[in-house]
Amino acid sequence: MIKFRDIRINYGDFTAIDGLNLNINKGEFFTFLGPSGCGKTTTLRALAGFISPAGGTIEVNGKDITGVPVEKRKIGIVFQSYALFPSMNVFENIAFGMRVLKLDKKIIAEKVRAVAKKIDLSDSQLLRNVSELSGGQQQRVALARAIVMKPEILCLDEPLSNLDAKLRLGLRGELKRLQRDLGITTLYVTHDQEEALTLSDRIAVFNKGKIEQVGTPDEIYNHSTTEFVCDFIGDINRLPPALVEKAAIQSGKKPEAGKRGFIRVERLSIAPTPRCKVYFPGIVTDREYYGLYIKYTFQVEDTLLKCLEKNDGSPFLNTGDERNLYFCIDDIMLI
Repeated sequence: MIKFRDIRINYGDFTAIDGLNLNINKGEFFTFLGPSGCGKTTTLRALAGFISPAGGTIEVNGKDITGVPVEKRKIGIVFQSYALFPSMNVFENIAFGMRVLKLDKKIIAEKVRAVAKKIDLSDSQLLRNVSELSGGQQQRVALARAIVMKPEILCLDEPLSNLDAKLRLGLRGELKRLQRDLGITTLYVTHDQEEALTLSDRIAVFNKGKIEQVGTPDEIYNHSTTEFVCDFIGDINRLPPALVEKAAIQSGKKPEAGKRGFIRVERLSIAPTPRCKVYFPGIVTDREYYGLYIKYTFQVEDTLLKCLEKNDGSPFLNTGDERNLYFCIDDIMLI
């Protein structure tokens, strides 16, 4: 549905996006993930029409929209700051776009109340000034204003980043449910890896104006293809070539000389399983208590490795304790 072709975006002498190519399917919840300044918001704004690429084309449903004005792209957008009108009440904010199009007042009222119901805004809240609402309620209003216009594409630029952790967690599920119910192709920008993994059908990981990897959450997390993706997504251990070689020999595989390995912290355990029989002997150097689990740090030769253990009531390990760290050889990602 959406195709970015050789997109280049410059800010003066600085190239923010260089040769970006990407396909997004109809109805997908697609996330742009990466650190601040990596180009994800710039790419989103180019799709919406707020930025003109210096090179390349953007297509939607086979039509080149690179030079099409913002108001004719049928794209809804929710900004990080929500960009609501503080002098208007909730109803007026949601109805704003339809009033610009001079739709009938009765139709506007019906559409506003219908969309408000979908995102759990009551009739009484529609009459309140937006400045009286909580952050979560303002986020709902911004979302309602975008989807009431029935856009073909919905762009969400870090819409949850201004909310507290508990509220953010609750609204994630609502966003995904709403997107699924409406069937709108949704592009979501975030720097939060957990948010990306829980919401997305697919993810593009951005780094310094380029895409490092595109894939499903499982592919991005368990089959990272670059060192940056390994490091940026989740918590991970780096294995020097010497340990990678020893693990391969122990498992009966042919060692791949000179390659570094990466393994997620939860893939290491102090207990063997039928799947995880390869091990490194180690010594506990640190322990972190997280409630549901305990994170241990082990000294393995010249390398520090971390592992997670479920807090099941078993006695804790102490600094200096010696244990084997078990894992499956297939869980090592070689770069």
